[in-house]
Amino acid sequence: MAERGVDVSALPQEVREQLAELDLELSEGDITQKGYEKKRAKVLAPYLTQIQNLAPPPAYDAQSPGPSSASASAPEPEPEPEPEPEPGPSNSSSSSSRHRRTRRPHRSSGTRDERYRSDIHTEAVQAALAKHKEEKMALPMPTKRRSAYVQSPIDNCTPPDSSSSSDDEAVSSESAGPQQSPDTWINSSLHGSSTSSSASSTLSHGESRPTQAPQPQSQQVPPPPAPAHPPHSHSQPSALAEALAQARIDPGGGVGPPDVPSQAQARGSRVDLPPNAAVRGMSRGQSRSSMMETADGVPVSSRVSTKIQQLLNTLKRPKRPPLSEFFMDDQEEIVEVPQADPNTPRPEGRQIIPVKGEPLGVVSNWPPALQAALTRWGATQGKSPALTALDITGKPLYTLTYGKLWSRSVKLAYTLLNKLGAKNEQILKPGDRVALVYPNSDPGMFWVAFYGCLLAEVIPVPIEVPLSRKDAGSSQVGFLLGSCGVGLALTSEICLKGLPKTPTGEILQFKGWPRLKWVVTDSKYLTKPSKDWQPHIPTANTDTAYIEYKASKEGTVMGVAVSKVAMLTHCQSLTQACNYCEGETLVNVLDFKKDMGLWHGVLTSVMNRIHTISVPYAVMKACPLSWVQRVHIHKARIALVKCRDLHWAMMAHRDQRDTSLASLRMLIVADGANPWSVSSCDAFLNVFQAYGLKPEVICPCATSPEAMTVAIRRPGVPGAPLPARAILSMTGLSHGVIRVNTEDKNSALTVQDVGHVMPGALMCIVKPDGPPMLCKTDEIGEIVVNSRAGGTMYYGLSGVTKNTFEVIPVNASGAPIGEIPFVRSGLLGFVGPGSLIFVVGKNEGLLMVSGRRHNADDLVATALAVEPVKTVYRGRIAVFSVTVFYDERIVIVAEQRPDASEEDSFQWMSRVLQAIDSIHQVGLYCLALVPANTLPKTPLGGIHISDTKQLFLEGALHPCNILMCPHTCVTNMPKPRQKQPVGVGPASIMVGNLVAGKRIAQAAGRDLGLIEDQDLVRKLCMWPTMMHQFLTEALQWRAQTDPDHTLYVLLNAKGVAVCTATCVQLHKRAEKIAAALIERSGINIGENVVLLYPPGIDLIAAFYGCLYAGCIPVTVRPPHPQNLSATLPTVRMIIDVSKAACILTTQVLTKILRSKEAAATVNIKTWPIIIDTDDLARKRPPTIYKPPNAEMIAYLDFSVSTTGMLTGVKISHAAVSALCRSIKLQCELYSSRQIAICLDPYCGLGFVLWCLASVYSGHQSILIPPMELESSLPLWLGTLSQYRIRDTFCSYSVMELCTKGLGGQTEMLKARGVNLSCVRSCVVIAEERPRLALTHSFSKLFKDLGLSMRAVSTAFGSRVNLAICLQVDYLKFELCKLLFLCNTCAADLYVCVGLCFSQGTTGPDPSTVYVDMKSLRHDRVRLVERGAPQSLPLMESGTILPGVRVIIVNPETRGPLGDSHLGEIWVNSPHNATGYYTIYGEENLQADHFNTKLSFGDPQTLWAKTGYLGFVKRTELTDSSGDRHDALFVVGSLDETLELRGLRYHPIDIETSVSRAHRSIGESAVFTWTNLLVVVAELCGSEQDALDLVPLVTNVVLEEHHLIVGVVVIVDPGVIPINSRGEKQRMHLRDSFLADQLDPIYVAYNM
Repeated sequence: MAERGVDVSALPQEVREQLAELDLELSEGDITQKGYEKKRAKVLAPYLTQIQNLAPPPAYDAQSPGPSSASASAPEPEPEPEPEPEPGPSNSSSSSSRHRRTRRPHRSSGTRDERYRSDIHTEAVQAALAKHKEEKMALPMPTKRRSAYVQSPIDNCTPPDSSSSSDDEAVSSESAGPQQSPDTWINSSLHGSSTSSSASSTLSHGESRPTQAPQPQSQQVPPPPAPAHPPHSHSQPSALAEALAQARIDPGGGVGPPDVPSQAQARGSRVDLPPNAAVRGMSRGQSRSSMMETADGVPVSSRVSTKIQQLLNTLKRPKRPPLSEFFMDDQEEIVEVPQADPNTPRPEGRQIIPVKGEPLGVVSNWPPALQAALTRWGATQGKSPALTALDITGKPLYTLTYGKLWSRSVKLAYTLLNKLGAKNEQILKPGDRVALVYPNSDPGMFWVAFYGCLLAEVIPVPIEVPLSRKDAGSSQVGFLLGSCGVGLALTSEICLKGLPKTPTGEILQFKGWPRLKWVVTDSKYLTKPSKDWQPHIPTANTDTAYIEYKASKEGTVMGVAVSKVAMLTHCQSLTQACNYCEGETLVNVLDFKKDMGLWHGVLTSVMNRIHTISVPYAVMKACPLSWVQRVHIHKARIALVKCRDLHWAMMAHRDQRDTSLASLRMLIVADGANPWSVSSCDAFLNVFQAYGLKPEVICPCATSPEAMTVAIRRPGVPGAPLPARAILSMTGLSHGVIRVNTEDKNSALTVQDVGHVMPGALMCIVKPDGPPMLCKTDEIGEIVVNSRAGGTMYYGLSGVTKNTFEVIPVNASGAPIGEIPFVRSGLLGFVGPGSLIFVVGKNEGLLMVSGRRHNADDLVATALAVEPVKTVYRGRIAVFSVTVFYDERIVIVAEQRPDASEEDSFQWMSRVLQAIDSIHQVGLYCLALVPANTLPKTPLGGIHISDTKQLFLEGALHPCNILMCPHTCVTNMPKPRQKQPVGVGPASIMVGNLVAGKRIAQAAGRDLGLIEDQDLVRKLCMWPTMMHQFLTEALQWRAQTDPDHTLYVLLNAKGVAVCTATCVQLHKRAEKIAAALIERSGINIGENVVLLYPPGIDLIAAFYGCLYAGCIPVTVRPPHPQNLSATLPTVRMIIDVSKAACILTTQVLTKILRSKEAAATVNIKTWPIIIDTDDLARKRPPTIYKPPNAEMIAYLDFSVSTTGMLTGVKISHAAVSALCRSIKLQCELYSSRQIAICLDPYCGLGFVLWCLASVYSGHQSILIPPMELESSLPLWLGTLSQYRIRDTFCSYSVMELCTKGLGGQTEMLKARGVNLSCVRSCVVIAEERPRLALTHSFSKLFKDLGLSMRAVSTAFGSRVNLAICLQVDYLKFELCKLLFLCNTCAADLYVCVGLCFSQGTTGPDPSTVYVDMKSLRHDRVRLVERGAPQSLPLMESGTILPGVRVIIVNPETRGPLGDSHLGEIWVNSPHNATGYYTIYGEENLQADHFNTKLSFGDPQTLWAKTGYLGFVKRTELTDSSGDRHDALFVVGSLDETLELRGLRYHPIDIETSVSRAHRSIGESAVFTWTNLLVVVAELCGSEQDALDLVPLVTNVVLEEHHLIVGVVVIVDPGVIPINSRGEKQRMHLRDSFLADQLDPIYVAYNM
């Protein structure tokens, strides 16, 4: 804007005041940025015309903005962005004046650049940051989708320093004088003001001159951020700002542009293969050459992996402390315990001696009770002013005299005791507790209520006014009221009207509050007592006078009970310490309901007939100088303020020459115990000393709710030596010892004393942890006080009371030093020379990290010294710690300004990390920025720390920027494991592998040749198994012997049978298709034919038609018509890989394959011959082909593995026959049986059950296509009930669909007659670990429909063997066999078998074991009890099929393992696959997968490698032969395991933990990339929840798996690819992530 060139300092006084008011309005949020600029332009318009023809100052044209002393000072509380060198709109003209002030240091120190500074601390921060200026490594900036960037509008900004608590003051930091020798570590005189030295230059955003700074190699901090341009400006990449050196870096220097969003793939059509998937038999390099071109595996075009590479570069530096390199004892995983540093400072002084305050004097006119003082002044000084209240403009609203205060208090006391109940029934009795609910703007009503309660001898409990049902901490206030037994609340009429109400007009029932009766205490509602009624005023005793609320570190609100004698004694000691006199005037800015505001402004003032002027918080917001004006107008002698008020006064100070503070004899700084208070006191003195403020009147004090006033500096005498300063080493403080800072001034903390102990008190310092042992003189500890003037207990909480109010210190030997009890103050400090008390922090703000103490206030001060002006609000920062992985981790949360850019925010966060690491030697775990006005506030505007922490832990904070640094601060990780080389030899089986086991881990199913009795065969109506080796023969035999027996029934979405197939119908349809194939020229015997059909009987007929014609069928899932671009390339790839000569399909799919849409995806001109089988002529083939031997290939089974590998396996006729026979025996399948199948029929066991088993065994299969469930969820369960199905087979995806979709509709299903009591076995077909949680949920949810809890079981197969395990009911079959062999008559057989079935005589139930996850990571199996820590439940993967043998093998040594080890499952079976099929015919490459031998033990047997890890355990159950049952437990795929830190992790375990972390996480998937763990989580909730997930995911993986997450990716639902079997395709996901195809909502790179 043009007004940028106006010299504000040259403008008239009234114009400058108008501009200042505008600045204040903007900072308070009372005006929008647009309105601010409009009004400002209007004010400056007359002066702009005068300078239009003048050139701008050379400093603005010649160079980018230089450092200003304002930026060196503590951060400012209102938005004042620095000016930009290029033309553009200016947010504030004060920035230009700041540069002028830098050039004109002789200006008055009241201007903004000189307020409230700590040069020492700011210089320390800048020096710490300067150490890293030479580093050129860039941190990857988080990737954020534009819609995820949530910010509150500028209009909503509230004042930055809107708090009365110490955590959010307008803080600068420590001010220190020159360094001293160890002998003089206490300065007894003030070495000038901390603000008088020249300000150190800070690194402003535009600064371009790098400064050479030596950088030690030993302690490197995370390198500077170099974020890309904000995500919403995708058009042109901006230069990347080097955060520390602030030098411009060329964009090509290794940092790629941000991720460009691409369209996410919907999950509606599940895709089995990415277009660039690898094919088994081809090298991955060949198949992915378009993506992976670089030597180290980082895609050239991948922006994501460029950022990951940046992240890896930052993690190459050593951590502090360094970890051990080798895993010493892999039997037990332990947390790394940092070794004690021999150089750690330790206390060396003598044991402290308790410090005594001066004796409490006895003054003759002191009253026997506080109420007596009010009585006296009310009677003798009735017109003397007691209280003056101000209106919102800061002008006096009313004055309450002592006479009115007395009379109204008496009226209230009389009303409370006599007029509340009906018919004068007494509701309140002396000793009852009453809540006082009054706003800060109405002190008069509160005074009357408080003294009325004292006169009525009821106990007042002052609390804050609840503004809404969800006020921060409101439920904890309810706990306080409940523990105090409060049933009545006093309030004013105006306040009552403002309370939230229900639609019926009743006061809202606040969360956690007891039911209250509300009483209005305005004078018109009070009853005047009769002349003979007088309140009873006893001498002060130990009865409770009032209860003051106190919030603990955890957020619990407790009531500190103060007795009548303690209240009186405290007033007396304050009177003596502060030298109060009658008739003085006191200005109180503090909250009058508690703490110093109550003790001085309400109680002690009445005792001494002091006139109190109460300045409410609202007035301070509107007119920050109001308290100074009140001091000047009323010639006040005492002012009661906080550091915040000092700062606000300086901020609003505008050369007001008529202001005088000469009348002040005591300026009490209530939070003077804060380490940063020294700089605010100095800065305020600097500004106002010219206006009569004397240095000796500043009196900091230390207080706590329990001990009340601990110490206060007495008002000094003019000319006396100024108070002491201590310049302490922060490193020493973190170890709890006092050391002078003589070396590195950057880590110095300057603290001021808080005076001497209170009169009549005894004080000592004890260790804050453990027994209250006395500290040494150079040791930091907790201050404990013995005094009559202190709290007596936490009301209603006797257990907590004892630990706080009844502490007896002990000496080094553990002996008590006396019998008198002390009270813990919660303040940490030490006693300096001259018995001066120094406070360095509070227990509540203490963060214990790795055995070292850090003060939250110190961390706030350091963070705010890093130029937050353009990024965050100074008064809105929360620092707390969370327990993660056996240690405390520091979290900083701040409110971000609405106009802060992504780059500014990220740079500020990165610089804060570096500053805190350098100065405090501690790493931050998390730094989060939230939108303005979203943190929970206390009633006076401060940040509610415990509620903020709770929101963080619950994932409800909704940050707009977040930075996690677990790699830096988590230094207690378990020791990494180093695998020892394993020697192979016969001795290994006894020495190495079986040392913890009892037997070799192997198991076998029953003998496949059990039933050869021909009579039994005939009686069971089985076809002669030994006569026919081929399924084609079986179908022909069935078509001849039982032509009308229905083999298949296909259902539609309505449950109606749309197609059936009898034996003869299927035979004839197969003949038609075979004839069509034989007629076509170019299709020869032995060639491959692709079957492209939807799930149905057409697919089955085409399969047998191929076998009849001598062709080899290849079943392929048809492309999805609505998603051809994603699904058709998979079809094309299988056709190409299988070298198919022909495609059999339907008329509809034929049109799709030849459509324009298909042509846009693949080359449709190169399709093989396409035969439409819908309308074939009725022809029979001349002959039905019979293979020359059973080892010929029957069909090819193509499938996509979870690692994204397309594998086709060859299944021989012998394997088909053996597999069908094994399933028939295991499941007792025969012609009269009926089963229901809800599976995809394209590969694996699903295809076998759908197409092969019925033809072999003769049972009827009811076919339910899984896709039909999407339109009719109850279809499958309704079918089971309708057909009274006993055995059913499904997939996990079907079970999950029913669980999620029908779980809450069981009553509706029951009403529709669905009954599942008929189901005896529901088998889940899968190639993965059994999903125990899902199967249990399914059983539990549908138990009400009659489903047996024992019904659900699992099967397991793999590529090399399609069916290894299947849960069975084979004991029934044994019984049947026995009855037949004994020539039992048919009637008896029917009864016996029926009885057997009805009673559910089954084989062993699926076993469930609990294994130790820590051992599992070491490939060991250790069983633990249910509920044990780190336990993982695993379910048996079904019973091993007949004819199948399995053994557990070490995949590296190929030697057998014991049953206490995890190893690869090898299988030997007649139905093993023959080998992999590839287009190059390179079967030899994978031959060892199918025909491999053990390296020792049994070297003759041929085994097939399944590629899955598992173990065998012998259970207590017995099988039919009486032998104990060997259970096989599948743990996970070997290809998918993650090797991290030398340990083996299974993705499903980490994903299970991640999914539990937050309610908004749907699916999740993990994978590794260059040793970084990447977690992808689908966000089911609102996008504003996205960033909440980052810390929760990091926490849960660290806690439960001892792994640090490198990258967290938040995506939309449906992005994680899942194949038709319900298995996640993690490698496909990884490739999409690295190719930047996910369009993530947010990507966080943990540092």
